[in-house]
Amino acid sequence: MLIDNATITVKAGNGGNGAVSFRRDAITAKGGPDGGNGGNGGSVYFQGSIHARDLHEFRYKKKLQAEHGQDGMKKNLFGKNAPDIVCYVPLGTTITEKKTGLSWEITSPESKFLVVGGGRGGRGNYEFRSATNRAPLEHELGVKGQVREVVLELTLIADFGLVGLPNAGKSSLLKGLTRARPKTGAYPFTTLEPSLGMLDSHPIADIPGLIAGASRGKGLGVKFLRHIEKTKVLLHCIDATQQNPLEAYETIRKEFSEYNNFLTEKREIILITKTDLVNEDQMHELIHLFVAKSPDVWTCSIYNQNSIKNLKKRLTEVANSFTTD
Repeated sequence: MLIDNATITVKAGNGGNGAVSFRRDAITAKGGPDGGNGGNGGSVYFQGSIHARDLHEFRYKKKLQAEHGQDGMKKNLFGKNAPDIVCYVPLGTTITEKKTGLSWEITSPESKFLVVGGGRGGRGNYEFRSATNRAPLEHELGVKGQVREVVLELTLIADFGLVGLPNAGKSSLLKGLTRARPKTGAYPFTTLEPSLGMLDSHPIADIPGLIAGASRGKGLGVKFLRHIEKTKVLLHCIDATQQNPLEAYETIRKEFSEYNNFLTEKREIILITKTDLVNEDQMHELIHLFVAKSPDVWTCSIYNQNSIKNLKKRLTEVANSFTTD
């Protein structure tokens, strides 16, 4: 199950308090102030990672807390600074503060953002000594660390996105192309969450079946449509046994345009699936029907290993062309 959103409270550590102390030892009965400063509280950073696949870490963890700085000590010893926390999230994660709407987008492993800053440590009474105040009792309390409630939302970044109506064979195709094991079945809406698989080093996302009205939220459509935004190529799967394949195709394209017209401008490969269930004449008719819609009309069947092998080869060629464009 892919976890693609979470709401958590992120707390930085408080600064340590400054100490009030005066030097006392076997030689000095009434020495001057020697209260040390408190340490700084830990901050919390979010950074992108290619190894993080989704937000499952936050499925049950609703609070992220950095440690507090240590209080200052006598003999002018400073309290220890608390360590910072670096939380790694998948590329494509947007972090939004609920209260202000301030957001950060994680797009690369180099993307690192300070979400909450640790509090500064307070000064001890040693810092307040002067010619006119040789025994100060003043000191500072540590500053409170920042607290934010943030929403984490993952938008899959994939080379290919499998899209189409429910029961178009997308999940079975993902299993055939990658080592991913999404749930499959001979009925619509088997897949209720996006799945991600890897064809060598190329991510392929299986977007759950869209329906008419998806752009208006019907069938959780908006939740799924956002995962298509950052895919480089759309693999539009059309069931070869569909009674009206052209209508099925136009239904999805309409939802794209109503959600974000940018989706209609992405490169699209029309992939006619389940070709083992139609004869050769029907297959040629389907290809002829769709060549007017896209220059790339491919066919495949998960029960034909040569078909899957050829599809893997062609997808790899397309993916490798990204680096040369």
